[in-house]
Amino acid sequence: MKNFISVHDAGNIDSLVKQALAYKADPLKDSHLGKNKRIGLLFLNPSMRTRLSTQIAAQQLGMEAIVFNVTQDGWTMEFEEEAIMSGKAAEHVKDAAPIMGKYFDILCVRTFPSLKNKEEDYSELYIHQFIKYAGIPVVSLESATLHPLQSLTDIITITECLQAAGQDPLSAADGAGAFKKPKIVLTWAPHIKPLPQCVANSFAQWINAWGKADFVITHPEDYELDEQFTRGAYITQNQEEAIKDADFIYVKNWSAYQDYGKLYSNDPEWMLTNEKLAATNKAKIMHCLPVRRNVELSDEILDGPSSIVTQQASNRIWAAQTVLSQILNRNNRI
Repeated sequence: MKNFISVHDAGNIDSLVKQALAYKADPLKDSHLGKNKRIGLLFLNPSMRTRLSTQIAAQQLGMEAIVFNVTQDGWTMEFEEEAIMSGKAAEHVKDAAPIMGKYFDILCVRTFPSLKNKEEDYSELYIHQFIKYAGIPVVSLESATLHPLQSLTDIITITECLQAAGQDPLSAADGAGAFKKPKIVLTWAPHIKPLPQCVANSFAQWINAWGKADFVITHPEDYELDEQFTRGAYITQNQEEAIKDADFIYVKNWSAYQDYGKLYSNDPEWMLTNEKLAATNKAKIMHCLPVRRNVELSDEILDGPSSIVTQQASNRIWAAQTVLSQILNRNNRI
């Protein structure tokens, strides 16, 4: 693994999940892998779980982790080529990224979309410029369109739950035992403000690439996602139809993709309740957090037995540790 910005960098997803679960069972088994290595965590936007879990993962591999909040601690950065820097930006990525490449062995970057210019956001300019100029492996801690560490975490969590229920997708991959594909639903949820499509795009991309689920996406009219991520899923605007017999339901708000960044509906009828869950196959409920309680998800679900959001969030460590170890092992072989 050279960089990690999407599912296309993942290789065999089941192999990553196996490695992540092995780290969960024995967190320090590769504690010398990153000895004398340094990782930089560069945040252009806020973070809690991503920041903490990646720091812990790096430390468990023996790496020194350094966190830098660009918007609070550094200069405003310019990313456009041939820019005339007469505005607020004081430093160009062409000057900053090569220095990062000298300071660190791996660079992790988190940035969000503007939700104003679709072409600009979907070009993934920021993270591609870091890859172009840093000269070291780059890991996405969320970008304008995707959140791959979250999505790997989600598949790790789903796999754990399936194993606990006697259905093991990892054994099925080895040709051992029967495996019945679970029904996994991604449902839009209300929110007070427009949110990026990153988590929804990424989850759809990874579940489709994984290929071990009957995958359904449900949302109100005008909330279609980019087809490059959803192709392969069944898509419906009928949430009741979508969640019937579901095994897992991933709850997430996202703003419009076509009429970019717009939030048309805040219909509370799209919030999940226990009454709605009665039609599912005792579905496990997932959310990437943070969550607006009683807007996106009701207290009765978040605090009830169907919620696996805490398990999901804790698994962020093992996803990050797996990705970092893949990059370290590759670099050690070169």
